[in-house]
Amino acid sequence: MTFYERFEQVVAMVLSAIIAVIIVISLIQLMQLVFTMLLVDAFNPLDHTVFQTVFGAIMTLLIAMEFKHSIIKVAFRHENIIQVKTVLLIALLALARKFVILDPGIAPAKVAALAGATLALGVTYWLLRERDDRLRASRDAAASANPHRDGV
Repeated sequence: MTFYERFEQVVAMVLSAIIAVIIVISLIQLMQLVFTMLLVDAFNPLDHTVFQTVFGAIMTLLIAMEFKHSIIKVAFRHENIIQVKTVLLIALLALARKFVILDPGIAPAKVAALAGATLALGVTYWLLRERDDRLRASRDAAASANPHRDGV
């Protein structure tokens, strides 16, 4: 590995460790929250504010874990850089979380703006996936047309 690749790997490992600590602390806080709601507040998952609080925290943890997963891929050189598709999926998760925790009295314009952002991210992800599928299909076709390309 070059000096920069090693540097990149060290940075990715440090970021991964920081995110792991945040995930553990967030998980402990989530467990405390649910435990408190169960014992003290007579946990009612159908109550809108309870639903928002619990599922907002769960989705935050999922987003953090997805960040960590994408950083680990870079650290162990499964991929050279953070993939744009991964960033788009994390952004979509964040928007889904935002929809879950929205207050019922939110302005329609804000909901429309969030929906537009979700649509734009979804279309962008779909276009990237389509491009990757076409590239993979053309590579597979080239490999099947020339089976001895790898020196076999």
